Amino acid sequence: MKHTKIIRIVFVVGMVLTALAGAARTAQDKYTLKVPNGLAFSEFRGYESWQFVSLSLNQGHFAAILANPEMIKAYQQGFPGNGKPFPDGSKLAKIHWDPTKMQTFPSATVPGAQLNADFMLKDSKRFAASGGWGWASFDYDAASGRFKPSTMADKPPQGHNATCGFTCHTIVKTRDYVFTSYASR
Repeated sequence: MKHTKIIRIVFVVGMVLTALAGAARTAQDKYTLKVPNGLAFSEFRGYESWQFVSLSLNQGHFAAILANPEMIKAYQQGFPGNGKPFPDGSKLAKIHWDPTKMQTFPSATVPGAQLNADFMLKDSKRFAASGGWGWASFDYDAASGRFKPSTMADKPPQGHNATCGFTCHTIVKTRDYVFTSYASR
């Protein structure tokens, strides 16, 4: 009797460990993703805790724009309005969500399902052909919790290389290709 009970416990523990191992194998490591020309998600590790720069509502989607400490310091020194280029190592993240009504306070509209994460990285040598900036866009599938590089089928279309944002950003060349200003607080 005691032996049968031990076998059952070992069996249940084995099943649980097998299930956990399977879940771990299927979990995505977003930091392994990259776009051609080498711009990788891993270059933006920790973006989730970067400082808030501004927000936007574009094409019906909310976006929070976040910056790494180097970029925040440059913003606080008057960039890009002072006419100087952002220093190498400056990074921006722009996270898009579909808007939704807040369940507990229906008159408020808040971020709902995440759509994607867009990134910019200043490296004037690596991205000399695109104003010193590299771009990457990764679509987010809320159902699976996984990211994938954006494509030309997306809105707006996203090219498959690290210079895909250059064409759109040329209209702000005098601002070192950066649309977003540091929002007052």
